[in-house]
Amino acid sequence: MNYKIVLHRTDEGISVSVPALPGCWSEGDTEEEALANIQDAIREYLAALEDRFRDAEVREVEV
Repeated sequence: MNYKIVLHRTDEGISVSVPALPGCWSEGDTEEEALANIQDAIREYLAALEDRFRDAEVREVEV
């Protein structure tokens, strides 16, 4: 899957957020590190969602 991310550059490094996944963010000293870290954060975020909705009825809709 592909997600749009937003990079926030500061003197201290780069933080990255994922607008489609509220609360999903990470950071790194370099862009390369920040991108690798956000990939891990997205995987962990999706795994947590899967656990949270394990016993719920989940459906997909096309928009």
